[in-house]
Amino acid sequence: MNGKRIVILKNRINEDIKLAMRARDAGRLGALRLLLAAIQQREIDERVELDDVAVLSVIDKLVKQRKESIVQFQKADRLDLAAKEEAELAILQVYLPQQLTNEEIAAEVQAALTQTSAAGPQEMGKVMALLKSSLAGRADMTIVSMQVKAALSALVSAR
Repeated sequence: MNGKRIVILKNRINEDIKLAMRARDAGRLGALRLLLAAIQQREIDERVELDDVAVLSVIDKLVKQRKESIVQFQKADRLDLAAKEEAELAILQVYLPQQLTNEEIAAEVQAALTQTSAAGPQEMGKVMALLKSSLAGRADMTIVSMQVKAALSALVSAR
């Protein structure tokens, strides 16, 4: 693997931690330390140094957790905790690439269907595996999954 590719995002996070420490920005520092801890935990668990794609998947997972927590805290009328999660979410989203639009996701889904020659819903796993690697961090995989399911169902009903 290319050495530069492995550490670009992780180095940026480490530099941002140093900047947050110098600025005495406790909220930002806490969120970045949680992110770095999650990355390091995955590296320890898998016994590998994560490349940028894997780091993006960690960030994506943390973003998803924050979104779920915000909804739960708002339902429980804990707006203080929801606000804390929203602040962390904003910090984490800085590290994600530009999110794809629904139209761009649809184009990627069609390309994956063509590439895998998928013929029906039973091949959803094969299509999703291909898309997961190419769309890591750039799209909400729940939306991608719904679009793949709809496209595969349309293939079956078109016959």
